[in-house]
Amino acid sequence: MTANLLTCAKPATLTLTRPDDWHLHVRDGAVLTTVVPHTARQFARAIIMPNLKPPVTTVAQAQAYAARIRAAVPSGMDFTPLMTLYLTDKLDPAEIRRASATRMATGTAQVVAAKLYPAGATTNSDAGVTDIRHIYPVLEAMQREGLLLLVHGEVTSPDIDLFDREAVFIDEQLVPLRRDFPELRIVMEHITTREAAHYVRDAGPLTAATVTAHHLLFNRNAIFTGGIRPHYYCLPVLKRETHRLALVEAATSGNPRFFLGTDSAPHPAHLKEHASGCAGCYTAHAALEMYAQVFDEAAALDKLEAFASFFGADFYGLPRNTTGCTLERSDWQTPTQFPFGDAELKPLMGGQSLPWKLLPA
Repeated sequence: MTANLLTCAKPATLTLTRPDDWHLHVRDGAVLTTVVPHTARQFARAIIMPNLKPPVTTVAQAQAYAARIRAAVPSGMDFTPLMTLYLTDKLDPAEIRRASATRMATGTAQVVAAKLYPAGATTNSDAGVTDIRHIYPVLEAMQREGLLLLVHGEVTSPDIDLFDREAVFIDEQLVPLRRDFPELRIVMEHITTREAAHYVRDAGPLTAATVTAHHLLFNRNAIFTGGIRPHYYCLPVLKRETHRLALVEAATSGNPRFFLGTDSAPHPAHLKEHASGCAGCYTAHAALEMYAQVFDEAAALDKLEAFASFFGADFYGLPRNTTGCTLERSDWQTPTQFPFGDAELKPLMGGQSLPWKLLPA
């Protein structure tokens, strides 16, 4: 990071080691040509979520998906997708061994983690895990092979209030899981609550969390200001202001077990704005600029580089990037829409002003 940041209260520019996105959805097919360049413009690597239809459950499927993503990276941009497997009740532990082998291979996509979706918890999670005990043999293999477990941390029982499902998941699922698999590296994805931030803070060196830009910027009022605003609807849903402030505190704390993961999730506008809507906020078009705004407002710009560029790579056991990028303090208006195959994609904060802008490489 440039030295002038530490001596100037309002720096005009901010130079960082090139960051990574440790939680990303890019979908598949023609839409890749829109969303992949948005991420590649900012990030060197990204953890690609496996919740396609059908889900990515084998190494062969993950590597084929990675090839389609790489084909959508514009010429001259350097971007590496890091792949994950979708856990199901019936996933063969042998697939974990095959995934582990990719981390040592050259010329093929790395499969570095597996994702736990409780069945029915979010978009395309219907094939997810119905009872975590069903996948204990797979988790044993992951612990043995050093493959990370990525967790969507919400219970799905209709008896549990929507806003309490993350906290209940920690007590009922995550605490026993950590006890039973003490050497398993676990990332609690897109945390949204004070309870989750405090759990990860106190859980020890093998438990980490990603934090999204939208959960740092907004509380649940954003969904309802002036009417129902579907582009602010995501899962886990935005929470109270007390929880947002706890996330900002965690992200800007310098604790190496909190790191950047956008959970950018594109949907066609006509489905996002449908009566029943769909969960997910698209932020890949301006993610790093959004995080810069959060850290600037928290007077913690000196903590952004580690959060965005170092801590995730360290937790995954991967080398830090060696190239850099520069943001400029300059108001700019974000686009209101992008092409999305035969449809349109409307990003979060479309048409609004952001105070930081990423300069061309």
